[in-house]
Amino acid sequence: MSQNIWKEMEVNVAHCPNHRHKVRISLMAVVTAVAGLMLATMVSINPVDANQSDLAEVRRATAKYHDLETALADGYQLGYRGIITGCIEHPANGAMGYHYFNWDLIDEPGVHPLEPEGLVYIPKPNGDVRLAAVEWVDPEERDDRPGVTSGAVLFGGQLELHILNPALGWYIGHAWIWDPNPSGMFSDWNPDVVCPEGSGAPPPTNP
Repeated sequence: MSQNIWKEMEVNVAHCPNHRHKVRISLMAVVTAVAGLMLATMVSINPVDANQSDLAEVRRATAKYHDLETALADGYQLGYRGIITGCIEHPANGAMGYHYFNWDLIDEPGVHPLEPEGLVYIPKPNGDVRLAAVEWVDPEERDDRPGVTSGAVLFGGQLELHILNPALGWYIGHAWIWDPNPSGMFSDWNPDVVCPEGSGAPPPTNP
């Protein structure tokens, strides 16, 4: 189509040689403007922006769980079948917090971005907890190749489920959508989170 436009314009000015140069300059300006518009469009829909939109959807889906009682009513409970009931921390990288898991979601195959299997609550100075992150869990992800420890990919490749604890064998991934994490949105550990002394005890149920 662009070649036909050039030819048409050249024919129209064939008898006006003095204007040929001006027409070409004008057309080049149009082409440059169109190219700039295309580039701007590409930037506006880059994966980072798309991920922010996807994360906003996750926030909308989980906002009600700032009320821990609502999470409990929807099937989330502290830990999973007697494990992961305390405040999870790392000796050097910070902590995660308390994990409330929906067992039914964990037992279902695969993961869904808007239905995280886990909700992560962090301790508050007054002893209560508040929602800070969500976690996707897929214990059924299988790959028999030696050394493979990655699973499902979410948010345009920004989050790849991975095995953090080989003894447990779950493919997991976190998103700190409700609390800043200096280590990154999708980091497992948050250096700003500190577990209280004796954090093996369950947190209060009324944050």
